[in-house]
Amino acid sequence: MHQATRLAPAPLPTHRSCPFDPPEEYRWLREREPVSRLAFPDGKTGWLLTRHRDVRALLADDRFSSDRLKASLPVRGVAIRPVTDDERAGMLISMDPPEHTRYRRLLTRYFTVRRMRTLAPRVERIVADHLAAMERSGPPVDLVPAFALPVPSLVICELLGVPYTDRGAFQGWTSTLLRLDVDEAEALRARVALLEYMHALVVAKRARPDGGLLSELITRESAEDPLTDEELAGIGRLLLVAGHETTANMLALGTYALVSRPEAREAMLRARPEEVSRAVEELLRYLTIVQFGLVRVAKEDVDLAGVRIRAGETVVASLAAANRDPGQFDRPDALDLSREPSQHVAFGHGVHQCLGQQLARVEMEVALPALFRRFPTLRPDVPPEQVPLRDDMLIYGVHALPLTWG
Repeated sequence: MHQATRLAPAPLPTHRSCPFDPPEEYRWLREREPVSRLAFPDGKTGWLLTRHRDVRALLADDRFSSDRLKASLPVRGVAIRPVTDDERAGMLISMDPPEHTRYRRLLTRYFTVRRMRTLAPRVERIVADHLAAMERSGPPVDLVPAFALPVPSLVICELLGVPYTDRGAFQGWTSTLLRLDVDEAEALRARVALLEYMHALVVAKRARPDGGLLSELITRESAEDPLTDEELAGIGRLLLVAGHETTANMLALGTYALVSRPEAREAMLRARPEEVSRAVEELLRYLTIVQFGLVRVAKEDVDLAGVRIRAGETVVASLAAANRDPGQFDRPDALDLSREPSQHVAFGHGVHQCLGQQLARVEMEVALPALFRRFPTLRPDVPPEQVPLRDDMLIYGVHALPLTWG
C-alpha cells in the first residue's frame, strides 16, 4: 500500500463554473488521484474519494463509522453535529450498528415502496392545487415558494402528523441549520428551537394520537420496543428536515435544468409514465444535491483503493464526483433522460442509504411531469447569472427560480 502522491492536502473543491455541474477539480482528481489528501477547516487532514466504485466501497464498509462527533467536516458548517445526548437521540444518520440497526428496523416498514406508492394520489392532489394557484397568479412566478418548497413540506407534514401551519417556523430553523456561514450561537438557537418543537409535538401525540407516523411510532412500538420522547423527537426532527428540504431542492434545481435545455423540457413533457421514473433517476444522478459528500471515520487502519487510511482519519465520499464517473456512466456529463437505470449514489449507499428515497421518487415522478403538462412553455424569467444558487448551503439547489410561460 502507498500514500497518495499530491504534495500537500488541499481543501474540498467547492467552486462551480456551471450551476448543474460539480466543481471541475473533481474530474482531475478522479483521473489522477482518486483517493487524495484533504485539508479540513479544523486544521486536520483526511481523505477524499471521487471514483464511483471507491465511494460505494467506503459506504458499505463497516470498518468506517458514521459518528459525526468523531469526524472532521469538509466545510465550515457548525450546525450539523449532534452535541448533547438529547440532540443525539434518534439521530440514526450519525450512528453505527447495532444502535443504528435498531432505529432503521423500526422505521423501514413505514417507507417501503408499496407504502410510499399509496401516497401518490394525495401527492397528485397537492401538486394540482399548487399548479392551479400558480396559474391563477399568472407569470412570472418564483417556483421555490410557489411549488418546490410547499409540495414536499405539506406531504411530509401530513405523513408525520406535523401541523403545516407551523411551516414558517420549521423551514426557518432548517434553513439556519443548513447554512455554511451561520455562527455557533445562531445554530444553537435553531437546534434547540427545532428539538423543543418536536418534543412538545411528541408529548401532545402521546396524549392524543392521530393518524401520523409519529403517533404510529408511539402506539405501535410501545409494547415491542418503546421509544423515549427524546428519541421520537430526534427521529421526527430528522424526517421533517430531510423530508422537505432535499426534495424541494431537487424539484427546483431539476426544473431549472429542464427549462435550461429545450430538448430536456420537451422530453419531460412527452414522457410516458414508464419513462418518467427513468428521467427522475437521471436528474438525481446528474444534479446530486448533497454537494459536499458524506463523511466517515476509520475505526481501524484500512487499505482502500491502494491507500492506507489510518484509524481516526476522516474520509469524505464525494457523491457528486462519483455520479459523474465515466468509469461507471457513459457520457456522465450529459443529462440524458432516457438513460438506462444506473447505480447512482445520490441517495448514498449501504446501511445509511436514504430512508425516504422512495417518497422523494414519488414526489418527483408526480410533480415534474404535472408541472410541464400544465405549463408546456415554462422558461426562465431572468438571465442565468441572476438565479441565486445554494452554494452557501449544505444541500445544493436554488434560493429562487423566477419562471414565466405563455
